[in-house]
Amino acid sequence: MPNDPRRRFTRVRPSGLVSSRATIVIDKKPAIECSVIDISAGGACLQVPDPNALPKRFDLVHSGTRKKCNMVWKARNRIGVSF
Repeated sequence: MPNDPRRRFTRVRPSGLVSSRATIVIDKKPAIECSVIDISAGGACLQVPDPNALPKRFDLVHSGTRKKCNMVWKARNRIGVSF
């Protein structure tokens, strides 16, 4: 999917001073640690412990920024989200 012509924004792997760690925040539940596989202005690919335990909408805290996310797809232990 990296060269998908329908993709609006180019995704890049976090590197340098950008952390590859993030936190998923769901109302009134413990935060879930995850890894950012790639990220763009419009979305991200995340590696999570259990994608089936996540709701369709949640907040993602990454590099000091909190974004509202919608889960777009899931496969094994990875999910795709849009911001």
